[in-house]
Amino acid sequence: MPQIKQLDGNKLNTRELNTEIKNTDIDIEIINPSSKHFICAGLTKNKKITIMGSAGYFLGTMLENAEIQVKGNAGNQVGDNMHSGEITITGSVGDGAGQGIYGGKLKINGDAGSRTGSIMKKGEIIIQGNSDFMTGLYMMGGKITVLGNIGDKTGESMIGGTIYCYKEVESLGKNAVISKLNQKDKTYLKKTLKNQLKTKEIESFTKITPRGN
Repeated sequence: MPQIKQLDGNKLNTRELNTEIKNTDIDIEIINPSSKHFICAGLTKNKKITIMGSAGYFLGTMLENAEIQVKGNAGNQVGDNMHSGEITITGSVGDGAGQGIYGGKLKINGDAGSRTGSIMKKGEIIIQGNSDFMTGLYMMGGKITVLGNIGDKTGESMIGGTIYCYKEVESLGKNAVISKLNQKDKTYLKKTLKNQLKTKEIESFTKITPRGN
């Protein structure tokens, strides 16, 4: 059985928590995170961090290689500018999730706030619930998949990347258009959603891309 080190957020401030995480070579479990901001900021080690509760703003900003699981909610800008690795939130997140990411995977089991995936370059964001207004704002690349509804001005001024939505899209932003799903899209969705939906249901997704792509 792999070794796990437990850290208590009630006994350590954010700087002390991040120092312990950085200087420990085994997986870590954080109890009592108290929605602290900047947990795992700049973490580049290949390890698993499990947070038993909710995290605050900028969880996993600039993350590389590591895997973070939050058994609760997270605040604004979760996964900001992450390069690689994976972040899973079992609850919901605030605004700006996945802002500017260069790679990696962000999975949100609940809802996401506004401007999810803004200026993202690569990587994947998968939302099981709804995503609020301006999802994909200034998006340059990567993929956003939403199984619920997406709010107003989806893909506002996007110049790259793809947004998939299973339910309703309230409105499109400037330069965003609805495109036809191709076989590559269907294969990606089936693989990404791990057969969560049937083939016919996959065909119900709306695909949003920049105009002219």
